[in-house]
Amino acid sequence: MKYTQLGRTGLKVSRLVLGTMNFGPQTGEADSHAIMDAALDAGINFFDTANVYGWGENKGRTESIIGNWFAQDGGRRDKVVLATKVYGNMGADGEAWPNHDKLSALNIRRAVDASLKRLRTDHIDLYQFHHVDRSTPFEEIWQAIDVLVRQGKILYAGSSNFAGYKIAQANETAARLGSYGLVSEQCLYNLVERRAEMEVIPAAQDYGLGVIPWSPLHGGLLGGVLKKQAEGGRRAGGRTVDSLADPALRGKVQAYEDLLDKHGLEPGETALAWLLTRPGVTGPIVGPRTGEQLASAVRAVELELGAELLAELDGIFPGPGPSPEAFAW
Repeated sequence: MKYTQLGRTGLKVSRLVLGTMNFGPQTGEADSHAIMDAALDAGINFFDTANVYGWGENKGRTESIIGNWFAQDGGRRDKVVLATKVYGNMGADGEAWPNHDKLSALNIRRAVDASLKRLRTDHIDLYQFHHVDRSTPFEEIWQAIDVLVRQGKILYAGSSNFAGYKIAQANETAARLGSYGLVSEQCLYNLVERRAEMEVIPAAQDYGLGVIPWSPLHGGLLGGVLKKQAEGGRRAGGRTVDSLADPALRGKVQAYEDLLDKHGLEPGETALAWLLTRPGVTGPIVGPRTGEQLASAVRAVELELGAELLAELDGIFPGPGPSPEAFAW
């Protein structure tokens, strides 16, 4: 495994991030524990979750599964850089009592304590804002975060799904208050979806945030979906089916798979390896359901993509171009 610094911090993290969103809803506790053990064995030390994972009436279940794994000891907690998130409505019925969601100082305090209890730990390494809260000023948010840092309950703060100007607002406010500010941004970013290159990634780089892409295979679209369908494998579902209904996008996916077949490369591994070449990227989030999927993701870290192949990938999935030129020229 390869490691890098998380943004401008001294924190060293793996170039792959273990995503846990499937733990509980799709992957049982025993299998989830086995995946986390295998991730550590592979050198992955950066685990990502959120208080709402588990979904519906089981919100918080994913954090509890991770907490039960930590409780087995064996140095598990000390080996993991633990990231979770706050914002979502934690009510099982979809209705939140006032101040039980978003980023008020009151909810941040309440949510941290609840996550710590479920995770069975005394601190969270990276506490992330799952979404922008347009109703709460950043002055209030940083006041709450600074209290938690002084208490030792969290070490760093990060954002998720923030626009570039919100990253700027957050960190300019933090600088004015003498707070450390955001150290990471978790965003949708992959070969198909490159809009983050317009503003989010430039803002993250300018403010020293590590970029953590989620959905690196775009819901499976970049994982060899057409070949798997032709071979009678696991059928695509959800967003992938909708995407493939677009003839233009389906043609690009076919061209992508044909290109990699010519080079003898596996599509999913290549999509991850491409992200690891992108400026500002700390590491993509991978959510393996099996040991083989985890092993495939780990192989991507060692995969070297040549300049010619990178240019061919740009030809199939062109990005917006450099910012700010992409806006005007």
